Amino acid sequence: MSYNLSYLKTKTINMKNFEDYSTQLTQSVGSKDGLVSPAIANSASFAYGSAQIAEDIFAARAKRPLYSRMGNPTSARLESIMAELDGGVGAVATSSGMGAIAMVCMSLLKSGDEIISIGGLFGGTYSFFSETLSRFGVKTHFFDVDELENISSAINENTKIVFLESVGNPNMRLPDIEAIANITTKHQVALVVDNTITPMGVLPLQLGADIVLYSTTKIISGNSSALGGIAVFRAIEDEDKFKTTRYAELEKIINKMGKMALVANAKKRALRDFGMSASAHSSYQAMLGLETLPLRSERINSSVEFIVKALNEKGLNVNHPSLPTNVHHDRYNTNFTQGCGTLFTIDFGSKQSAYSFLDNSKLLTITANIGDSRTLGLHMASTIYSDFNSEQKEFLGITEGLVRISVGLENPQDLINDILTASKE
Repeated sequence: MSYNLSYLKTKTINMKNFEDYSTQLTQSVGSKDGLVSPAIANSASFAYGSAQIAEDIFAARAKRPLYSRMGNPTSARLESIMAELDGGVGAVATSSGMGAIAMVCMSLLKSGDEIISIGGLFGGTYSFFSETLSRFGVKTHFFDVDELENISSAINENTKIVFLESVGNPNMRLPDIEAIANITTKHQVALVVDNTITPMGVLPLQLGADIVLYSTTKIISGNSSALGGIAVFRAIEDEDKFKTTRYAELEKIINKMGKMALVANAKKRALRDFGMSASAHSSYQAMLGLETLPLRSERINSSVEFIVKALNEKGLNVNHPSLPTNVHHDRYNTNFTQGCGTLFTIDFGSKQSAYSFLDNSKLLTITANIGDSRTLGLHMASTIYSDFNSEQKEFLGITEGLVRISVGLENPQDLINDILTASKE
């Protein structure tokens, strides 16, 4: 079969951007001396050599591994690469994407604090905020991405975190990250962005975010081989929101660790005590994924646009911001020039029709993952959101016939043909 891949050249700005990252990431992961591929530090503990060195390590005076629950050399390599990628001062790798979210929240929050959560959310994140954190006395207020006035008005003295996803999963709504960052800067509140779907294409720290999160399980690793997560932190400045009374609990760590305080706080107050630590092997797998991430991202983002345009023209009820009829189409063209990741949705109107489509497809893998090298599909209402009530589903954009598609590396015309055929059977 001959493949027409001319569509990949339609966005030259994307190719230049991702080509730049190809050089940066490949050179960062590989070594010029000794082991070319990063070593996997499969050791739970590390010998200190002397009592004095042990004291220095625990006092953070010596930069040597303390214990693998607090991180190991393989994860440290991944952390340095991801910090460089996003322009952060440091990063902390975790056991999963939800582990990264939990780490950031548990390092900053206490009972009585509040979160403002914006936009459509992955079901696990919504449940963590609405059910789990509420059991520990933390309240979350939920808003749509365009409710900027309500978001600003909802911030009070107890608000510690404003949280959003760079792309709503699965409602595909796009936040104006810079506008929301202006609100959090005005009110001196931490802005945390889950950038799992748009690594490289969106740089939240440059837009005013304080912390960026990833599930490295997804497109960073790219092949369903390893769970992982990571949080990237900005540096603490001389005049900083984290030095206000709102974050009084950070004063001691800031005084000791300076610009690295958010990194140290996450390790000390969450990673150490809750143990959502990354395994060395998973960190290694994530680094292997980083080597090809720019190439895969460029192809997948271009394929998504090509596919949704074709499906929309054939009359399928497709949701993606690249379509002119989408409410955030202008924002997509202005703020998401590199694309908005692997996802789009199709609403088949009913659960029965959605099931029929998924079962008839020859190319889709039915699974809850996203960002894989293979194209994935899932009926939302009967799986991730099966125990959500009707009000929650409506807010998150979950309808009875909604199928989420995560585009992979297959030839896009083959995917179009398969989706169209499966939707008619």
